[in-house]
Amino acid sequence: MAAPAAGTDGQEIPAGELLVPEETYLTSGVHIGTQQKSANMRRFVHKIRFDGLHVLDIRQTDQRIRTAAKFLARFPADRILAVSQRQYGQKPVRIFAKTVGAVAFSERFVPGCLTNPNLDEYFEPRVLLVTDPATDQQALSEAVSIGIPVVGLCDVNNETRNVDLVIPANNKGRVALATVFWLLARELLRARAGGAEVEFSLTVDDFQAAL
Repeated sequence: MAAPAAGTDGQEIPAGELLVPEETYLTSGVHIGTQQKSANMRRFVHKIRFDGLHVLDIRQTDQRIRTAAKFLARFPADRILAVSQRQYGQKPVRIFAKTVGAVAFSERFVPGCLTNPNLDEYFEPRVLLVTDPATDQQALSEAVSIGIPVVGLCDVNNETRNVDLVIPANNKGRVALATVFWLLARELLRARAGGAEVEFSLTVDDFQAAL
């Protein structure tokens, strides 16, 4: 099942119709990128700050979270694999997986998990969700080799050539990662319910890694 192609994310979101108040995105730092910028991520940049940091367009981030949630909802829950080698991404990934019924490989990704049936850790996902295409390169490479789609949180400096569906976001910050995975979990459950409101009592704090 292919991921939605770039540029097919639907119509623009009207002002005031973000998934959360704009302030939530801003205070969590979801929009704060790096000083380095890849050519792939240029289209998601809103501006460059005085200190040289690139600022992501939160409206595009919001739209891509919606699209990613709807896409992931098309797969059997237990065949979605979420991974994170980043310290601050490990708890958000685990809570996301627990909430939506997916599988989480946090901390170390054992090479061959997706390609070597002889390993005890072997798993056959239908779709991969990576926290960072750079730090999760091993999982990303194996997903490409077995031909499954990849959804990825991508910061301004990430290369995205092997990511089928990019979610532009700060993928290094503790609160930013918690916020994105919290929203992905909530919106995925809503997508499974056909867009209806669902009972969702978890907060960003529940997804947030300890300092």
